[in-house]
Amino acid sequence: MFHKDRSGQMLGRIAVFVTLPLGRQPPVAGPPPPTMHSRAPIFVACLAAAAVLALAIAVSYGSGTVGPRDVLALVTGEADATVRQVVLDLRLPRVLAAFGSGAALALAGALMQVLLRNPLADPYILGTSGGAAAFALASMLAGASGALVDASAFAGALGSTVLVFMIAHGGRWAPGRLLLTGVVVAAGWSALVSLLLAVSPERNLRGALFWLMGDFAFTESPAACLLTAGAGTAAGFALGRALNVLATGDRQAALLGLPVRSLRIAIYFLGAALTSVAVTTAGTVGFVGLVVPHLVRLAAGADHRVVVPAAALAGGSLLVLADLAARTLLAPRQLPVGAITALLGVPLFLALLARGQGARD
Repeated sequence: MFHKDRSGQMLGRIAVFVTLPLGRQPPVAGPPPPTMHSRAPIFVACLAAAAVLALAIAVSYGSGTVGPRDVLALVTGEADATVRQVVLDLRLPRVLAAFGSGAALALAGALMQVLLRNPLADPYILGTSGGAAAFALASMLAGASGALVDASAFAGALGSTVLVFMIAHGGRWAPGRLLLTGVVVAAGWSALVSLLLAVSPERNLRGALFWLMGDFAFTESPAACLLTAGAGTAAGFALGRALNVLATGDRQAALLGLPVRSLRIAIYFLGAALTSVAVTTAGTVGFVGLVVPHLVRLAAGADHRVVVPAAALAGGSLLVLADLAARTLLAPRQLPVGAITALLGVPLFLALLARGQGARD
């Protein structure tokens, strides 16, 4: 069993903590939770405008010959049947699915960082995405489809989250121990996925690999993903004040009258639902839930009444642009979206780590 201080030291060897309000754990008599900044609505409105622009760009460009003029003709009702089919049946569902998946992953990352009070937490690192992917892949190999795959992914995501907290309970849920436990559980899910791929029929192997690395090519209806992301954003915004208090620590939250246990359970289920719908739609896409909440907090502070909607908009826009790059850079060949987000997320997160280290020095 690790002591709380030792687990923190071990985590320090893995990664350098970014200096953020969420990453600190103030004492019981610490400062009050953050209040909403007067410029927060302007910031969220700018992100909303950027999201609309990203959606418009993604719909207007692709590997085919249909371009912005054709999309404009479609808006004015002057486009032919071919343009309508390409834009409305092929591009638009994929773009909306990418936006919903990115929003869901960013929201899940923001919630998990509150749950662990650690800026390094996200569905990918903690194994939540891996659990959803493993259960969904197993159900697909067993012949399931549709709602059964979605239910399996939700069970895997929720089960993985609960497993991490059960294993780390001996350390009284110290954030460092939770994060280390999540990394180990994620490695276990990755091994299980590899075994499932090894025994899967060869005709299904390529499609499964692309799905696991992030693929929107077979998206038919983005409705479930968009509705889940929208409901998650509304729930997170409604819980904004409670999340602000919970981020300061369980003891202080309990002293202020917050039902800590009930709120934690709500975050479990909400994070699992957001992660599972993103995984069943896009596969395992990393770094969206890790980097986006960081950038939002750096720009707008730690008030979750701002962080939640801003993270949803920024995460959706990021994955829309990443998917656009995946289907246009080497067109007509398509790249896995997860590889694009990793190429963007790794240097960005390293820059954030260097910034935090420089601020401490």
